[in-house]
Amino acid sequence: MRYRRLWDGPAPVLVLVVAAAVGAALRGGLKDLLVYQYGGRAVLDGLPVLTSRDPVTGLRFTYPPFAAVVMAPLAPLPAWLAAALWTGASVGALAVAVVVVRRALDRPAPGWLVALVTGGAFALEPVWQNLTFGQVNLFLMAAVLVDLLRPERRWSGVLVGLAAGVKLTPLVFVVLLVLVGRRAAAGRAALVFAGTVAVGFVAMPGSAATYWAHGLVHAGRVGPPALAHNQSVYGALTRLLDGPPPTLLWLAVAGPLSLAVLVVGAGWWRRGDRVLGTCLGAMAMLLASPISWSHHWVWAVPVALALWERNRWASGAWTAVFVTRPILWPPWGQHREYGWSPPDHLVGNAYLLAALAFCVWAAVKLDRRVDRSPLPVRERRS
Repeated sequence: MRYRRLWDGPAPVLVLVVAAAVGAALRGGLKDLLVYQYGGRAVLDGLPVLTSRDPVTGLRFTYPPFAAVVMAPLAPLPAWLAAALWTGASVGALAVAVVVVRRALDRPAPGWLVALVTGGAFALEPVWQNLTFGQVNLFLMAAVLVDLLRPERRWSGVLVGLAAGVKLTPLVFVVLLVLVGRRAAAGRAALVFAGTVAVGFVAMPGSAATYWAHGLVHAGRVGPPALAHNQSVYGALTRLLDGPPPTLLWLAVAGPLSLAVLVVGAGWWRRGDRVLGTCLGAMAMLLASPISWSHHWVWAVPVALALWERNRWASGAWTAVFVTRPILWPPWGQHREYGWSPPDHLVGNAYLLAALAFCVWAAVKLDRRVDRSPLPVRERRS
């Protein structure tokens, strides 16, 4: 009985977190984490962060100034210690996401199962890319899931606002909250986001002015949008047209498409499935953003968990896409994406196409559910 309690408790997850932290400390040199530390040092030293590059990696800090403020505690740490703490916390955030999703689906979440799913998720390319680069996406995903899957909490919306302050794309979830009638949570999220903008101006007025006036509108500032790793509508159009698409064309394609996905997500939410609704909101976010690097697609994990409860073949196929990473099967890098053949475009946009297939499936299932299962009177009134 004692051993069973041990396996059902947090111990297995803690072992996984510690193992990941030790591995990261030994490996060290997480490229994006080094850039985050550089951003934090710029805040502490009062230096402009957006007009210079990290001297170690040669990369720019591309997030809002508030994100640099958040990273300031990492600045004094040696690279190995920062890598250990960041990676261990990232794995912990992934485990939190698994627990929150499982409980929202009314499924048990014993420690051994959470550790098994969390460790298994390392096989997905977006997850291990996050861990090897030291990216922030697992934290943002966990924050959004905690906030949205329990929107009746008194402080619901705060975490979404903070996530948007670090990386703008979670603002899509504010729209989702409005669509599902959670206007108080949406208002709190918008207010907190505005507060993060103000903090950025107070801490780094010059960098904040540069970011909001100039850096925000240039998709190429974070890397070449044609790169195969950019699995967004903008990236697919760039590769298809052999150059960045006109802004109006991108907006004409990505805007209505993302809004339609949000409407479907809101429909599922209103019918009691917050997990599927939130996952569809995440797909809308990834479609709408001009840059959705492959490591942004950590939302593949909660989508796989949601699909598992409905169609295990679909869940397996979805997971296989992100394990085998077909986006890198065609030639990529050094603008070789501009020479892709039609089959290359099909395979090289696999994450994007898988998301579109998932969204179409959700829309069809929702339509059938509406036709065959009328909502109770209480739900229709809400």
